[in-house]
Amino acid sequence: MTLNKLPSIFNRLRPVSIGFDNMFDHFDRLMNEEFGDTGFSTFPYYNIVKTGGTTYNIEVALAGYGKKDIKVDYADNLLTIKSVKEEKDSKEKNGVIHKGIAKRHFSKVFTIADDVEIKGAELRDGLLKVSLNKILPEGKKPRSIEVK
Repeated sequence: MTLNKLPSIFNRLRPVSIGFDNMFDHFDRLMNEEFGDTGFSTFPYYNIVKTGGTTYNIEVALAGYGKKDIKVDYADNLLTIKSVKEEKDSKEKNGVIHKGIAKRHFSKVFTIADDVEIKGAELRDGLLKVSLNKILPEGKKPRSIEVK
C-alpha cells in the first residue's frame, strides 16, 4: 500500500469509529505535514526509548542549540519541540569564520496518549531528553487476587 492511499482509508474509517478523532487528526497531520511531497521530515533526528515498564524518553539531537534556542510545549495531547527565532549576530562579532553547524528552524510534534504524563525536559551535550511516564490506573496494575 502506498502512502498516498492512507488518507482515504482513514477517511473511510471515521464514520464507523467513535472516540478516535484525535488519532485520525494526528494521522491526517502526519500525512499532510510530515510526509508531504518531499518525503518524511527527519530533522531534527530523534530516538524514542523505553527506559522502564512505564517510562520513556524522547531524545532529540540538537547540536549547536542552547536552552534559549528551543521551546518545548504541551497542549491537547501534542508535545511540540521547536526552534526559537534567534537574534541575528554577525559572524565577526561571535568570532565565527565558517558556520558549518546550521541552526535550522524546525518544529517536531509528538502525539502523547491521555495516560502519559511529561515529567520534564533537559538539554545536555546537544541532546534534548524529554522524560515521560505512563500512568497505570490502580485497576490495571498487577496484583494478587485472594482466593476465598
